Amino acid sequence: MVQVELSKIIIDEKRQDQIIVLKEKEGGRQFPIVIGFLEASSIKMKLSGVSAPRPMTHDLLVATLESLGAKLSRLIIDKLVDNTFHAKLEIKLKDGMLKLVDARPSDGIALAVRCSAPIFVENEVIDKAAIFKAE
Repeated sequence: MVQVELSKIIIDEKRQDQIIVLKEKEGGRQFPIVIGFLEASSIKMKLSGVSAPRPMTHDLLVATLESLGAKLSRLIIDKLVDNTFHAKLEIKLKDGMLKLVDARPSDGIALAVRCSAPIFVENEVIDKAAIFKAE
């Protein structure tokens, strides 16, 4: 698996689909993921330090995990099927057990930025999706 980080969020308020770009933490490959406007806005809000007056959906899930003594240990983007990315949340329970929960990458990234959790991509996925950055 390859660790990646959020490189860009491209928001166009006139379109429903938005783009986030993930790039290798130690390498030049990067790839775009098309996500919804609400998910892109949620990610951007957190990165910008903006807080909503009441918990938004992703904040609610983080608070729920914390209240249960669990934490998001990492997000794994594990499949690319028919141009759709699939992901798993790796959640560490208070007893130390790990659970994998199916998630959309956009929701997983929104959670990962809130929890400071690392994001990983399976080698096969990044090999299919990567765009090499010219240096």
